[in-house]
Amino acid sequence: MAWIVLIASAVLEAVWATALGMSQGFRRPAPTVVFAVAMTLSMAGLAYAMTSLPTGTAYAVWVGIGAVLTVLIAAARGQERLTPLRAALLAGLIGFVVGLKAVS
Repeated sequence: MAWIVLIASAVLEAVWATALGMSQGFRRPAPTVVFAVAMTLSMAGLAYAMTSLPTGTAYAVWVGIGAVLTVLIAAARGQERLTPLRAALLAGLIGFVVGLKAVS
């Protein structure tokens, strides 16, 4: 269960990071609310996962998945360019996250 919560929390990390950028310094109310709710739920899920998973592993997985999804969202929205090299590096990052799960 901790792994499922951790992955859901990592997805929420990408949501709050994207909403933070869209909030324009907290000047836009809707993205600011999405940011606050998603960040609270993401942190709560990470905290829950850390009760049964090693802190370093949980944090690395949370950050890795969140970072990759944030880049993919930005690329899908046309805000970042996803080159083949960047895609390969992101795939490598996900591979390392899967490796952490495999050895935990």
